[in-house]
Amino acid sequence: MTDPLSFTSASPRFALPLLFAGQAQKEFSVNEAHVLIDALLHPAIEGERNAPPAAPAAGECWMVGASPSGAWAGHAGELACWSTGAWIFAAPRDGMRLMNRATGQMLLYRGGWRVAAKPAAPTGGATVDTQARAAISALVTALAEAGIFAQT
Repeated sequence: MTDPLSFTSASPRFALPLLFAGQAQKEFSVNEAHVLIDALLHPAIEGERNAPPAAPAAGECWMVGASPSGAWAGHAGELACWSTGAWIFAAPRDGMRLMNRATGQMLLYRGGWRVAAKPAAPTGGATVDTQARAAISALVTALAEAGIFAQT
């Protein structure tokens, strides 16, 4: 006879709460899981900061900075999402992508948040090729509009 499956109290990647047979008030676990899924399904943050905003809107998410304070203390580098009058936190995992609304740029998490740097405009050289420079500038603009580089 095989051993029965044993579950922890949360999912392994994003710590979504799991239900148990006979559990009282299951709606709390289900609602918490739904709030986390809502925040993490296609994440977008307002920006990065160390202290929570004074009057966040429902569904508003922020990346917690390196020196968090107040309600965010102890959650450096996590995502903080406001829902039903409280902050809910999620630690990023490798492969996670999100959009920073402040810069319009996509970020990738791989051991830390990775952000593509916008290359410098072409300069120098003995011969100036205006067509090549125009093509490079158009490419950089297209990459910025696609969220690869920050829109500046």
